[in-house]
Amino acid sequence: MRASIWRTVLHVFTGILITGLILYPVISRLLGRLCGLTDRLLDANLETIQVLGGAIAKRDCDTDTHNYRVTVYSIRLAEVVGLNDAKIQALIKGALLHDVGKIGIRDNVLLKAEHLDEAEFEIMKTHVQHGLDITSRAHWLAEAHDVVGAHHEKYDGGGYPGGLARDAIPLNARIFAIADVFDALTSRRPYKEPISFDDTMEILEKGRGKHFDPRLLDLFTGIARGLYDRFGGLKGDEARGELGRIIQRYFRRDTAALMR
Repeated sequence: MRASIWRTVLHVFTGILITGLILYPVISRLLGRLCGLTDRLLDANLETIQVLGGAIAKRDCDTDTHNYRVTVYSIRLAEVVGLNDAKIQALIKGALLHDVGKIGIRDNVLLKAEHLDEAEFEIMKTHVQHGLDITSRAHWLAEAHDVVGAHHEKYDGGGYPGGLARDAIPLNARIFAIADVFDALTSRRPYKEPISFDDTMEILEKGRGKHFDPRLLDLFTGIARGLYDRFGGLKGDEARGELGRIIQRYFRRDTAALMR
C-alpha cells in the first residue's frame, strides 16, 4: 500500500511537471504579447498627454519647451523629497497637463499682451476648472488632478481657486508651483526677457512661506543651479530627451517587473 501511494504521488508529480513544461512556453509567449500590448497602450496614453499639453503650451506662449522643462524640474525636486514611483507618475501627468484648461479661455484674454483687468483675470482663473473637467473624462488622468486643480494655490492661502493653505495643498502641487515659477522667470517669452539665475532665486526666496512651501524651497535651492545650467533658457531638446528618460524609468518598471 505504501509503495502504491508513493507511485501515485510520483505519477501525479511527473504529470504536473510535464504539464508545466508544456504550458510554460505558451504562457511565456502570451505574457510577452500582453506586455507588448500594455507598452503600446502606455505609449499611446503618454503621447496623447504630451501632444495635448504641448498644443496648449504653443497656444499660450508659442513653445512647448516650457512643459518639458517644468516637468523635469518638478520630477528632480520630487526625487529629492523622496516621493515613490506612483506619486511621481501622477506628478508627470499633472505637470504635462497643468494648463490644459486654457483651451477653454478665449483668445482676447489668453493672448492679451497687457496686464489683465479684474474681470479678465476672473475669466483666466476658470482655466483650472476647465482643466479638471477635461482630465476627469479619463480615468487614467485622474492622478493629474492634484497639479491641474491646485497649481495656482499659495502656501499662505492667497491662491486660487480654493484658497488652500499649507498641507491642504497637495504635495505634488506645492512641488510643481516652485518649478513652474522658476521656469517662467528664467525663460524668454514673447512678452519678456529671461531673468538671471541669481535674480530668480531671490524672487523665489521672497515667496518663502507666502507662495512656496519653505521646506520644499530649501530642497529646490540645493538643486536649482545644476538644473538651470543643464536645462535653462531655450535648451528644449535636452529637456525633451531627459523627460523621455524619466518617463521610461517611472512608467516601464511595472512591465519590466512582470517579465522577470
